[in-house]
Amino acid sequence: MLVLLVEDDETLGDMVRRGLEAKGYSVRWERDGDRAYDAACAGTCDAIILDLMLPGLDGLTLLRGLREAGVRTPVLCLTARSGVEDRVTGLEAGADDYLTKPFAFAELLARLKAVLRRPPQLATCEELVAGTLRLVPGERVVTVGGRPLEVPARECAVLEYLMRNTGRTLPRDLIAERVWGTSDVLRSNVVDVTVWRLRRRLAAAGWEGRIASVPGVGYRLVATASAPLR
Repeated sequence: MLVLLVEDDETLGDMVRRGLEAKGYSVRWERDGDRAYDAACAGTCDAIILDLMLPGLDGLTLLRGLREAGVRTPVLCLTARSGVEDRVTGLEAGADDYLTKPFAFAELLARLKAVLRRPPQLATCEELVAGTLRLVPGERVVTVGGRPLEVPARECAVLEYLMRNTGRTLPRDLIAERVWGTSDVLRSNVVDVTVWRLRRRLAAAGWEGRIASVPGVGYRLVATASAPLR
């Protein structure tokens, strides 16, 4: 599990990061809202721990922006404000849970596990589109030109990650972390083989787009074969 930690307090952030890593989580730690927004939109994290008092883009604005952009990653908000109105504001902005400072790490861990157990909101209604290629992630339904296409689970997970980031280069280690839960698979060529099989499957179905290789980095999905590789 990859957790995006958004906290500008160095002491608290380091404590939470070390605690989560000791429990087996991978942690990406961002100190300001603007960088956190980009990280959250990349679709690589399984949960977000979000401090609401941030420099630059504040936590509530960040949260509202993510929800408006369709990002449904579970969010656990942290704040020193303990009033009922403050908690209600956070929940209405799209938070899945709310924890006030100071807090015990054991409670944060329990609340994080709880939000991770909840089914993604609107997952079955969401549709990703890249040209004639369509994917409904919650139902693992893939069509090309309106015709259904059988795609194995791992390939479908890779496809979902690529489609959520159409036009962006995704490093192999991020693909491995997101789909397999670890970058250890990079010792083999499992990522490359999975992408190769997915390419063949989509090409055989008549999809006009492509999954382009970016030498030394990873892969990028482009919606049409003629789209430039930047």
